[in-house]
Amino acid sequence: MTELIFAVFGSFIAIIGFAVLVETPRKYVLQAGIAGACGGGVYFFSSQCGLDVVTASFLSALAISLLAHVFARSFKAPVTVFLIAGILPTVPGAGMYRTVYYIIADDRTHAAYYLVQTLEIAGVIALAIFIMDALFRLRPRKEISRPGVSGR
Repeated sequence: MTELIFAVFGSFIAIIGFAVLVETPRKYVLQAGIAGACGGGVYFFSSQCGLDVVTASFLSALAISLLAHVFARSFKAPVTVFLIAGILPTVPGAGMYRTVYYIIADDRTHAAYYLVQTLEIAGVIALAIFIMDALFRLRPRKEISRPGVSGR
């Protein structure tokens, strides 16, 4: 349980720092941190349940994308404001590092393994963002009725 709390809190702090670094508007930094923390929590929980790295990354990216869309509609901001910073814990940076490391070490077997895994993770992140975006586009937005304004 303490590992889950540590993973969620660590993701939250990392996303807050990254959001400030990429100049996310100050009023949305907390929400971006929440999206990243939830994604980090989903990833950790999925991994602890025995799911592989690619599936855990997919579920994490789905959760982050869902929260980004919900926050975007709630705070009337673009989805990317929350998504760019929030998706950071899911990005396969260690896999990219290991790929290059094993290429330099001339270990083709490990390099190929980590390259394929990195590409799979990047692909499922893109797929999760696409799926959630498509689902939110299918759902019509509610019309805001304003008293005294005609429907023209």
